[in-house]
Amino acid sequence: MTNPLLLLDIDGVLNPFEAPLPGPAGYRLHHMRPQSWIAQHPHLLADDVPDLKVRLHPEHGAELLDLPFELAWATTWEDDANRHISPVIGLPTLPVINWTSPEQFPSDGTYFKTADVVRYAAGRPFAWVDDQILQADRDYVRRHHPGPALLYGVDPEVGLTLDDFEALAHWAGELAMTNS
Repeated sequence: MTNPLLLLDIDGVLNPFEAPLPGPAGYRLHHMRPQSWIAQHPHLLADDVPDLKVRLHPEHGAELLDLPFELAWATTWEDDANRHISPVIGLPTLPVINWTSPEQFPSDGTYFKTADVVRYAAGRPFAWVDDQILQADRDYVRRHHPGPALLYGVDPEVGLTLDDFEALAHWAGELAMTNS
């Protein structure tokens, strides 16, 4: 059996951006200028866009790689995730979900990522870790995804914790037991 997908957001999950600076214990503050951040400031010249303050835990890459999942980025950072985040936390280059309409939220109350996440998973079991998952997203996945799915919310003031890693590993383990 192929490992399930683990679809990872950055802001709120790996970067607890709502935590007071410098971030929770163990996190390190980084100053970054990804293209996705620069594009959010069209009124400024690229050199005038302030650095983005990103809090990252240096052990999260190894902890993610230890999980029984196939990792992919599910973040508005898109390809910038591999350029800026992966090297800092020790992840290899990961596949990236490219969003079809990142500026537009659907009228059904789902997050703009939800339909693209389901499309990317293409029926495979997946866990999606994000800080903006709502009941409408869970309902959408239940209606449109034929396989097992875990929509896992993370507090953007805290980011991923040991409990979260354990919950993800437990879900993947239960899935493997039911499929063996």
